[in-house]
Amino acid sequence: MGFLQLLVVAVLASEHRVAGAAEVFGNSSEDPVPGGCNLEFDLDIDPNIYLEYNFFETTIKFAPANLGYARGVDPPPCDAGTDQDSRWRLQYDVYQYFLPENDLTEEMLLKHLQRMVSVPQVKASALKVVTLTANDKTSVSFSSLPGQGVIYNVIVWDPFLNTSAAYIPAHTYACSFEAGEGSCASLGFIIMGFFFYILITRLTPIKYDVNLILTAVTGSVGGMFLVAVWWRFGILSICMLCVGLVLGFLISSVTFFTPLGNLKIFHDDGVFWVTFSCIAILIPVVFMGCLRILNILTCGVIGSYSVVLAIDSYWSTSLSYITLNVLKRALNKDFHRAFTNVPFQTNDFIILAVWGMLAVSGITLQIRRERGRPFFPPHPYKLWKQERERRVTNILDPSYHIPPLRERLYGRLTQIKGLFQKEQPAGERTPLLL
Repeated sequence: MGFLQLLVVAVLASEHRVAGAAEVFGNSSEDPVPGGCNLEFDLDIDPNIYLEYNFFETTIKFAPANLGYARGVDPPPCDAGTDQDSRWRLQYDVYQYFLPENDLTEEMLLKHLQRMVSVPQVKASALKVVTLTANDKTSVSFSSLPGQGVIYNVIVWDPFLNTSAAYIPAHTYACSFEAGEGSCASLGFIIMGFFFYILITRLTPIKYDVNLILTAVTGSVGGMFLVAVWWRFGILSICMLCVGLVLGFLISSVTFFTPLGNLKIFHDDGVFWVTFSCIAILIPVVFMGCLRILNILTCGVIGSYSVVLAIDSYWSTSLSYITLNVLKRALNKDFHRAFTNVPFQTNDFIILAVWGMLAVSGITLQIRRERGRPFFPPHPYKLWKQERERRVTNILDPSYHIPPLRERLYGRLTQIKGLFQKEQPAGERTPLLL
């Protein structure tokens, strides 16, 4: 027997009560020693996983492991060399395990922690996220999922001896069980809180954030210009480009919501945003020849997804992170390093089915309703011009006999002026004859 490892897990259930569990298991002399080359934390041998989180990301850190050794023998030196006979040959598999959604009880946590203790249990139950070598930093970041219980563990593997050992798991809900800001009790308003966070953190130092002001002004002017162009000239291509970009944004977000988004190449911000933009632009380009179909698809898909976001305010679902992860990456400079895995459980399958049903039914209804109609109605200026010509040429139209604008304004001013004149007395007055 190489050494014994004691696993102690404690869960703070209330202010005065602590629930916990403990398990002891042994490792052989050939198994790696988790945390055996600790140079950062307090213990000489520290197999613990240290976890910290904020609104955007959850980060775990752990001490490097050492090669296995027999009891009573001096451990191998940690920094004597970097060859294949040292601890630099070890590899670290990082695992992530999601607890059932909407269940924050300590009983559920302790039950599932038992599945993340030993190497066989971890491999059978959890999702392997990434493999680190001894040259990598022993730190991994994940997207924070407030209110969703997550357990993390690391398995260190010796490829020469084909032996492995597990660290002590760490867990988080990315929220606080105490009342106040970031409380787990207010998770139904996570998206609303996210936008409040944007307002607080982005608008507070507004006198310094010139880019924010320019963005707001440019967006407002651009929106008014777009409306004016449609009202006067009826140019569809510009309007449909904006509509297509909205659909492209969602499709691009869905693409990176899949495991494709966790590929190492997309942890580079330049590669990510170029690829994201290309996918978003591709959608309006593909449908530019059939603008009505593009408009119908956008209304059906985006409209039904807005229902998903509304449901998330009351019933937690991972589908809201399709767009939330993109906003996090745009607002936080460190989010590029985070893995964006989310649970996909019963709630998510139900809401995904609802989303698909609403999208298909909405698209079908629009296609049936618009069959036989013009592709798009004429623009407002054309309608106004046609109506004006009709009134001029149609003498049977009552509006044909309407006085000119100048006469109508003069008559209105006369009426207003009459309100301020004194009322003349009625009848005739004569002097008294004596």
